[in-house]
Formats: sequence, C-alpha cells, structure tokens
Amino acid sequence: MTIQTVGIIGAGTMGNGIAQACAVSGINVVMVDISDAAVQKGLATVAGSLDRLIKKEKISATDKDAALARIKVSTSYDDLKAAQLVIEAATENYALKLKILQQVDGIVGPDVIIASNTSSISITKLAAATSRADKFIGMHFFNPVPMMALVEIIRGLQTSDATHDAVKAMALALGKSPITVKNAPGFVVNRILVPMINEAFFVLAEGLATPEDIDAGMKLGCNQPIGPLALADMIGLDVCLAVMDVYLTEFGDSKYRPCPLLKEMVAAGRLGRKTGQGVYSY
Repeated sequence: MTIQTVGIIGAGTMGNGIAQACAVSGINVVMVDISDAAVQKGLATVAGSLDRLIKKEKISATDKDAALARIKVSTSYDDLKAAQLVIEAATENYALKLKILQQVDGIVGPDVIIASNTSSISITKLAAATSRADKFIGMHFFNPVPMMALVEIIRGLQTSDATHDAVKAMALALGKSPITVKNAPGFVVNRILVPMINEAFFVLAEGLATPEDIDAGMKLGCNQPIGPLALADMIGLDVCLAVMDVYLTEFGDSKYRPCPLLKEMVAAGRLGRKTGQGVYSY
C-alpha cells in the first residue's frame, strides 16, 4: 500500500507536528479537530514552525507554501475518507480514544489503516474495539515531531505484517527512524523514561537537591540534553501522571507508584509549560 494521504485526529501539539512532518515530506494531510478554532490554531502552529525553518535556511518560502497547501483542516470525520492511513493523536485518555477510534472505524473504508499515537495505552486493547484489528497499529511520535527522528511502531497481537510494513515504509518516507516494539504498557522509551521522571520527583520531594541541581546532575552526569524535571514540564505533568497510573494499573507493581508531589502539582493545575507553571515558571 502506498500512503498518499494521511488523516490526523487532533490538531494539538502532536497532531499538528505529525501534520507538518507529513506535509513537508510531500504527503497530503487531513487534520481534524472538534472546532474550527482548534484546527486553525493547529495550522497556525505549523506555519510558525515552518517560518522558523525558513529563518534557519533549512527550507524556502516556496517549500512552506507547498507544505501548507497539502494540509486540509476540517471538523468532520467524513473528510477522513480520502486517507489511506488515519492517525489518532488525541489526549492520552482511554475512553476518549476508544470513542474516537470507533467513530472513525465506522466511517473510513475497510482497507484504511488506523494508528494511535498513544504513549502508553495497549494497542491490542484499542485494536479489539475496532472492526479491523489486523489493520490497527501504534505509531508513537515524539515531541517535537518535526525535530525528533524516532517513531515507535507498536504491533498489537492482531496487527498484520502488511500493516506493519506499510506504516514502517511511511515513517521512513517522513525521514524518521522507526523501531518496532511489542505491545506493552509504555512500550520501550516511555517505559524507561517516565519512571525516571517520577523518580526525579521523589528526589525533589525528599529535598535532596533543588530542581536546577537535579536537572544539572542528569544533564552533566548522564549526558542528557534536558533534565528530567524540565522534560516533565515540557511533556506535561498531567501526562506523566497519567502514564504512571497506567503502569501501576497494568503491572500491579508498586515500583510504578506516582510520586505524591507529582499528583499534588497536577491537582494544583501546575502542569508545566502549557499552563505557565510546573516545576519551573514560564
């Protein structure tokens, strides 16, 4: 299967990032969200990102115009019928994703592949809720999508070889470096990363060091480009907490217990960069 048009559900940070990556690579995009304001905001974010690439002389103004022309925005799932691949990039909430995926499953053609950009929810479980479990797969992009090379391609128990191969080829066409992983909570990267972030909150809560020194220690001692607490602010503390809750539920192991400080900060609405306050102020 040659994927010429990709449908994307969600025009937020991940959705518009995936849209940009596709459009710049010559793939047509239909980006859908619940309101015109949401899709226009997503499109504006893509335009702003492309402007920054022009300033860095990585693309031309003509390239920008061509990429934007490939992105159609809509508030109707019916417009996804033109796609060969639909990527769900909604909030990390099982009930919400299930509702969206079942709606899309009933609208698009039987040969269309459906992928979820989930960072922790079972692909096997999501696939079972559709009528095309063999054509369902995980396609986990990393933020910021246009800059990050990695895509985790997650095979559910039911995912066919043909589905996997088509999605892997599409990821390569985007200039990404895909890795194939089995279905398990958190897959590979977040299975390791988010518990590390959670442990950084325990260290902070115990007063072992300041946030700045914790982050400096991990940057200088482990050669990480960004410290775990600053990274949590970038990801969103609510997202980190949701992922830890999934691990605790799915594994039933207390080592995945979310740090009480992380829970407290989320309860206070201090979610990181998106709210202007997390571990740090923005």
